[in-house]
Amino acid sequence: MPAPPDGHPAPDRPAPDRPAREFADFLRSRRARLRPADVGLPPGTRRRTGGLRREEVAGLAAISTTYYTFLEQGRDVHPSRQVLDALGSALRLEPAEHAHLIRLAEGVPATARADGPDGPDEVLDPAVAALVDRLDPHPTYVTGRRFDVLAANGAARALWADWPRLPPEERNIVWWTLVAPEARTRLVDWEAEAVGALARFRAAADRHPGDPAFADLVRRLRVAGPEADAWWSRHDVRDLSSGRKRLYHPRLGRLDLTHVVLRVADDPEQKLVTFTADPPHQARITELVRESERDARNADDAR
Repeated sequence: MPAPPDGHPAPDRPAPDRPAREFADFLRSRRARLRPADVGLPPGTRRRTGGLRREEVAGLAAISTTYYTFLEQGRDVHPSRQVLDALGSALRLEPAEHAHLIRLAEGVPATARADGPDGPDEVLDPAVAALVDRLDPHPTYVTGRRFDVLAANGAARALWADWPRLPPEERNIVWWTLVAPEARTRLVDWEAEAVGALARFRAAADRHPGDPAFADLVRRLRVAGPEADAWWSRHDVRDLSSGRKRLYHPRLGRLDLTHVVLRVADDPEQKLVTFTADPPHQARITELVRESERDARNADDAR
């Protein structure tokens, strides 16, 4: 059996830190989802469980089975980038998953971690907030590093939620998508949307392993519903991307929207998401925003 590629195996003890445990869990989860045919191997015999065997992954990655076993056991070993790339290829990882594997293995410098119990305050540039308002009635919002909603125009508040009126801990697009009861009917493809939101949040959490604000949101999400708890254990990760979204609004009916995601240059953790609709749908959104503004003015006049 060839020697481990990164030197001698580490002592027989588990790594104490969370990223090492998550690294091990991620390897196991990705090994379990593959079948021999997926990687050009014969099915073999007496395969008691689904997924590839450890020795099959080790062979595909050109490392020893012992070394791969140590990685899955969360031992204190430190694979090189070459080994990580080989594992990514062997496990047929998507680009976002490959990046996730590397971040879990290599960690994040301490300077990237939060300074206080809730992390540093996020400040949105007033010019960006003004841009969000100018894009009304095209629904637009900005989220921060944890996907907290930092700004949203009238159209976005009318179609999703009136974020400023929610408790501070609920002003978060991931929380709203997975926990808010109205999200299950507002989002036509709720399960796909919820899985995707959690996977994008996990990719963001990789960059902040020492941030207690991330850990707190993960805990609250997993307590709030069985779906979030089960999906988090799957270790899904996704990159940000533009695309389409289907909404059902109680007053407007079905709306088909396209959206683009833009990073704020001065703070790439902040993302501006703006939506467009075809002319008939956009006209209905515009009228809804006008009605909401009239209702707000009337309420102010009555006070």
